[in-house]
Amino acid sequence: MIGRHRDGRPYSLVYRRVWDGPARAEAEVLERAWPGWTVLYSLGMRRFYGLCSWPAPQPVIVSDATSEGLERRMREAEALLTLRMPTADGRRSAGRRRLRSARRAA
Repeated sequence: MIGRHRDGRPYSLVYRRVWDGPARAEAEVLERAWPGWTVLYSLGMRRFYGLCSWPAPQPVIVSDATSEGLERRMREAEALLTLRMPTADGRRSAGRRRLRSARRAA
């Protein structure tokens, strides 16, 4: 039996295929553009995933089928987290208070 993985056989070069190269490159560009996020591309799911890298009350993971859609979801998640995060004195942030007072006025 002859095979290239058997003991004693010389090393041989094997073609290495890069799966979904353009999508993985887009994920790298997004990760550099959004420093507070870790951006991944899932080969199995064919989706982009964004994981927030800053302290949050609970893990924040967003996903989308396109890099543009993921960027929009990351922007929305940041805005939502900014509104929900407490200030140093334990109260909600000013943006949250403004939103609440705007609702009362309407």
